[in-house]
Amino acid sequence: MSGTDFMIEQAEARVAVEVSYRIEAVSGLVAQPGRECCIDCEEPISEARRSAAPFARRCFECQSARENARP
Repeated sequence: MSGTDFMIEQAEARVAVEVSYRIEAVSGLVAQPGRECCIDCEEPISEARRSAAPFARRCFECQSARENARP
């Protein structure tokens, strides 16, 4: 095995660990119960949103604004 192949395998292993870590972190968040009121604006989270995303912590509007604000 060449040095380049070894470096590629190391990089792939690091990516696999990072992906696994992120999946575990998100799974933990999704497993938590959601809220009835948004953590940002404190308005009630609609029944439709809570039904579609039982883990939701933000109302649709605040979540959309948060996602759209990301670079």
